[in-house]
Amino acid sequence: MDKNDQLLMQLIYMFHTSAMQGLGKIADPTGQVGYNLEYVIQTVDLMEMLKVKTKGNVTDEIDKLLEGMLSELRLNYVDEKAKAENKVEK
Repeated sequence: MDKNDQLLMQLIYMFHTSAMQGLGKIADPTGQVGYNLEYVIQTVDLMEMLKVKTKGNVTDEIDKLLEGMLSELRLNYVDEKAKAENKVEK
């Protein structure tokens, strides 16, 4: 794996970690657990743009990693959004 592939993977992991923090699934570096669904969907949009713009220019490993992370984030987003809507209704 060359340096640019490693840097791209690092960027993808940074986006994923940041989105998971916005979902309240993991704490941020200060130990705080936040919750910001608007930020999460923006991060997912950025990751989807990366997938589109890099199509055909990345290894299968990176493509699978990005698609897997996007799937995980989308599922968690839908779940957290439903929970938030249920809290509002009650």
